[in-house]
Amino acid sequence: MLGLTLGSVPARPGAGARVPSPPMAENESEATTEDHRVRVGAQRREKTRLRLLESALRVFNDKGPELAVIDDFIAAAGVSRGTFYNHFKTTNELLLALATAMSDEVLQIVDPLVLHHDDPVARFATGTRLYMRMAVRYPLWGTFITQVGTRIATRGQMIDRYLTRDLELARKRLNVDSVRVARDIVLGAIFYGIETMLTEPTLENHPEQILRCVLLGLGLKPAEAQAIAFMPLEIPGAVEGPIFSGLKGTEAAPRRAAKRRPAAPGRA
Repeated sequence: MLGLTLGSVPARPGAGARVPSPPMAENESEATTEDHRVRVGAQRREKTRLRLLESALRVFNDKGPELAVIDDFIAAAGVSRGTFYNHFKTTNELLLALATAMSDEVLQIVDPLVLHHDDPVARFATGTRLYMRMAVRYPLWGTFITQVGTRIATRGQMIDRYLTRDLELARKRLNVDSVRVARDIVLGAIFYGIETMLTEPTLENHPEQILRCVLLGLGLKPAEAQAIAFMPLEIPGAVEGPIFSGLKGTEAAPRRAAKRRPAAPGRA
């Protein structure tokens, strides 16, 4: 029977061929090493970027955003020119990155407190007061955002989006034709108010007095504007973001306070 004996089993196709061995341990080790190098490289790059941002804050405050040049940031951060350009192409790009990063770090602890309120008017009122008070708590940041102006510090930033969100919800209660108009009024009051608190004697309740006037201008009745502007305020802890963490212990200088007695809450 063609060479097959009784009980024999035909050979399977491919029998006797070499079975591929599993990947060698050294290949896995090489892949792990490569992943580690990638992670370390990314961490090193992020640390360098953070150092540039931290140094830029002081450079901008010392020289102003208009006079600071790339050599100032290179010297302050202790990096090469090539390293600087690996992260930022222009000083304006660095300026925008710093403003965005710091504002976002503040709002990460402010917005959860804002969202404790169901009333959208109370929301943007709370956000306004907290943002102004955080700028005074960290005067290096407060000075920076007033120097660079709203084009850099707010337009398109998280504070712009959050404020617009709450104003949209509160629109039916406000006497304004446009949410953009209301947004511009509030942001203008916030940033001019911050600069005033950092450079001139003011009352402790300066943010509340500003807010009361803003709410009156937006169409609220005096009693309601008074109640919302001076309602109890939950104060957040320290900002724990990467940039603000470096300001701990150095940004606790008290702001200038007016020597006269604060006005009663019911008086503007």
